Amino acid sequence: MPPRRRLRPAERRAQLLAVAARLFAAHPYDEVLMEDVAEHAGVSRALLYRHFPGKRDLFAALYRQVAEQLLAATRLDPAGTLVEQLTEGLDAHIEYFAEHRNTVLAANRVLAGDRLVQTIITDELDALRERLLGVIPLADDGTRKAVSAVLKSWLVFVQVLCVDWLTEETCTRAELRDVCIGAVLGAIRPLLDEDPAPDWPR
Repeated sequence: MPPRRRLRPAERRAQLLAVAARLFAAHPYDEVLMEDVAEHAGVSRALLYRHFPGKRDLFAALYRQVAEQLLAATRLDPAGTLVEQLTEGLDAHIEYFAEHRNTVLAANRVLAGDRLVQTIITDELDALRERLLGVIPLADDGTRKAVSAVLKSWLVFVQVLCVDWLTEETCTRAELRDVCIGAVLGAIRPLLDEDPAPDWPR
């Protein structure tokens, strides 16, 4: 074990999460041991457990960080077109999913029944739905409720489709993204007075 550096609690926590991120990305969830995290971080197991009581707690903290980072990369701007913003947001998510396959599969498959991890995922999807509602032209509250319900189902569709794609890449990233964009445009167009993407499909 390398010599331990003295860090403030917040710095140590960040270091442990960075180490965990690398290990969970490189290995399936069941193969990552707390002992491995401690060793790679150069700390004792006791210190690791002081910050995170168990592997599930460590993974949940990591995935909350991931969700925040993905939300930060999906800053929707009403000045841009809906398709541009969907493209940017989906590209960010698909890129992360592809580069951190084991982490995403752990959250969506291995820990599919874990309430904390699923709450993190649900919170991110809800935040994305609110941002999308802010850039879609909505005539009234009734339209907003209808579109909100569609977006809620669409985001789950995207989640399931992308996780399945990680298991078997049946199309390219660009095709996956465009399937998702086409699905939401087709779903919300009947509810809107104004076409949110008149140039789609290109």
